[in-house]
Amino acid sequence: MPLTIERPELAAPAFNLYRSDLSRSTDSADTLLVRIGVQDLAAAQFMRQDPLVRQHLLGRAGRNITVQTADTQLLGSLTARWSADDSGQFRRLVVQRSGATFTSRLETAPLESSTRLASGSIESSLFAATDAAGLPDTVATQLAEIFSGDIDFRRALRKGDRFNVVYEVLQGDGEPLRSGRVLSAEFVNAGKTFQAMWFQSPLGTGQAVTSRGGYYSLDGQSLRRAFLSSPVQFSRVSSGFAMRFHPVLNQWRRHLGTDFAAPTGTPARTVGDGVVSFAGGQNGYGNVVFVKHRNNTETVYAHLSRILVRRGQNVGQGDTIGLVGSTGWATGPHLHFEVRVNGIQHNPMALARSSETVPVPAAALPAFRQLAGHVRDQLQAAASVSAAHFE
Repeated sequence: MPLTIERPELAAPAFNLYRSDLSRSTDSADTLLVRIGVQDLAAAQFMRQDPLVRQHLLGRAGRNITVQTADTQLLGSLTARWSADDSGQFRRLVVQRSGATFTSRLETAPLESSTRLASGSIESSLFAATDAAGLPDTVATQLAEIFSGDIDFRRALRKGDRFNVVYEVLQGDGEPLRSGRVLSAEFVNAGKTFQAMWFQSPLGTGQAVTSRGGYYSLDGQSLRRAFLSSPVQFSRVSSGFAMRFHPVLNQWRRHLGTDFAAPTGTPARTVGDGVVSFAGGQNGYGNVVFVKHRNNTETVYAHLSRILVRRGQNVGQGDTIGLVGSTGWATGPHLHFEVRVNGIQHNPMALARSSETVPVPAAALPAFRQLAGHVRDQLQAAASVSAAHFE
């Protein structure tokens, strides 16, 4: 009887391959599939024509893409996931092969939260350090906002300053879709240590401020001050509270305020609760808003491209009152910001640092102290690890 030589590899069943990527704003159906390793003309044709794919995927950057293909490089399924708001949900677009045809469907599912730890040190700038630590920009911005009342991130950072941070990552189907809230953080600036933690009081609605949550030092002092240090979210400052050569008047003069360089259209926010005392055009200020606060304090927001408030309107801390522009005596888009107390200009950072804070209510202290002990352990753990890059 002749010897039969079996060749099992010739009869091996087809196998599935899985690949992941992020969508790009320049993606077409063809370029997306080719980049992710799919060679399937029928799938590309379906995606070019499908309304759900055209509306929710093609030309949209940052979608988390997973494809399943056979060893023939034909598409088995494609799933795109994204989270576009704070609803606690994410969207899932699924393209599925069934024989020679394709279908698509759009689904909604709950996000899942996980915690990550990271640490870093300053060599040149905050964003360079957070990039090196694998942190997304939203976490870097939150760090600057949390400690803005104590640290001038535009001018006071030093080489060797360091940070530890614990933050949320929001996931869909186990894939990280975006970063969430910073849960706790520690920043060492010029040898001085600052710590913060997010605390949601278990008290009822009678504690209006605390019940919606906020950041506190670990000894229970609120980091929310009566005045913010900046009328725009953390950005490069073009000139500080000092003497400068005036770019329009061509002479040296004291610059009684702070200029925040930002693109036209960036929201300008009021730094404290108050009432709009003037909103309109005024000489070199261009479009400008004046806000009256208590204790004879007034703030000025100049060179706006648009004014979004009116005289006599009540505004709260953080409200958008206009959009950054270059009206009046401005050589480029920026926000000129002043703080006046009894008509005399003051350093905005100094005012923010001196404004009062609110402690944790006495009834919430037991819960706060218990959480603070856990936070100390987390920050210590964060200091000893190098966080994986956020992908």
